[in-house]
Amino acid sequence: METSHNVRIFKIETFRGKKKNTYRVRWRVKKQRFGQQFTTDALADSFRSQLITAARNGEAFDTATGLPTSMTREKERMPWFDFACAYMDMKWPDSSPKYRKSLAESLTRITIAMLDEHSPLPEGKTLRKALMTAFNPKQRATDLHTDAKTAIQTVSRASRDVSELANPDVLRSVLHSLDHNIDGSRSAANTVRIKRVALGNAIDYAIEKKLLESNPLSEIKTRKRSYTLKEIDPECAVNPMQARMLLDAVGTVGKQGPPLVAFFAVMYYSGLRPEEAASLKKQNLSLPDKGWGELNLDGARPEIGGEWTDSGESSDEGPLKHREDGVGRPVPCPPALTELLHNHLTRFGTASDGRLFRGARDGGRVGSSVYGRVWATARERVFTADVLAGPLGRRPYDLRHACVSTWLNGGVEPTRVAKWAGHSLSVLLKVYAKCLDGGEATARDRVERALRGW
Repeated sequence: METSHNVRIFKIETFRGKKKNTYRVRWRVKKQRFGQQFTTDALADSFRSQLITAARNGEAFDTATGLPTSMTREKERMPWFDFACAYMDMKWPDSSPKYRKSLAESLTRITIAMLDEHSPLPEGKTLRKALMTAFNPKQRATDLHTDAKTAIQTVSRASRDVSELANPDVLRSVLHSLDHNIDGSRSAANTVRIKRVALGNAIDYAIEKKLLESNPLSEIKTRKRSYTLKEIDPECAVNPMQARMLLDAVGTVGKQGPPLVAFFAVMYYSGLRPEEAASLKKQNLSLPDKGWGELNLDGARPEIGGEWTDSGESSDEGPLKHREDGVGRPVPCPPALTELLHNHLTRFGTASDGRLFRGARDGGRVGSSVYGRVWATARERVFTADVLAGPLGRRPYDLRHACVSTWLNGGVEPTRVAKWAGHSLSVLLKVYAKCLDGGEATARDRVERALRGW
């Protein structure tokens, strides 16, 4: 621990907020500035008095934390890597498999930024793989092969202490790392948001464990990035004629295409997410012989490796997005979809558990790589080269965008559309309230007629 007696303690700063004031103690050790925020003037004055007393008594101050050595000894210490593993263990039981993997990815990026840059470290890919293993409690508990074990031990030795996040320079370097991809390019805004949220939540846990006294994120100034919900590109959403042509083309794509016609159809006609379509069972269908039916969704099957699930099986079934276990969602089934689902059941039947769609080899979840190839081929058979190069219907998920936009453009009230789509109203209006091909012209025509008085 490097220490110094070159200490200067400044006056308490008062920040006047709309609802309450906060008070900040500032001091400097050598050339490094430190600060700590308090909710009352008395608490701030008490902490400042401790710093002044320690300085007058000739006590050395830690240059990393800014605290007198007596206060540093009282503070709990823990390497960031060990803390991150403990944090992941705490979060694991109540998290979905996809969230577990996402959090492990975030902790991996944060941990790399919290390693001593002067320590010898494994090669980048080996390091990231070892950290993803370490942040999976199931894998960490198994007998790891020598390379992974060695890499994890190296990381543990090179890890900075959690308390170093109180150092503004260290925290800024971590935030800068989260703003960029591995190749140095700028990360997407939503990717940065996810990683920063993970860091903020981990810091809250560190405060709970007495490893940090306050949240240092609120005490440093960094460039603000705007994080907004990504709006869909109106040019991605196919219109009804284009959708029917694409579904017909899917049925002509070798052996894999015909069983997937209804898979894509439930996305387009009922707005299902791919993981909801993958989990759709015969018992979820309420279909007349003809006409409107209903899909009673009760689960989703996200594509995720077995190492992140409780059962060890890949793509385990879980609850619907943003819903607790057992909470379902009814979705209308238009007549065209009713007919397609009847045809699918007659021609392809179901898996042993009633699922309509399954992998050709093992009967498991139909893979995104499989239906992605089929969709790409269908687009090639329907669109001209110019259209094919554009965004129209580029991803299967764009069928869901088209469905929700169609509902809105058809005059269905937004609250009902949000209920069908499984979204909050605010998300729906921000992300999905877009016009289909030709919708802009229709809207302008309505305005023009209104201006004419008819």
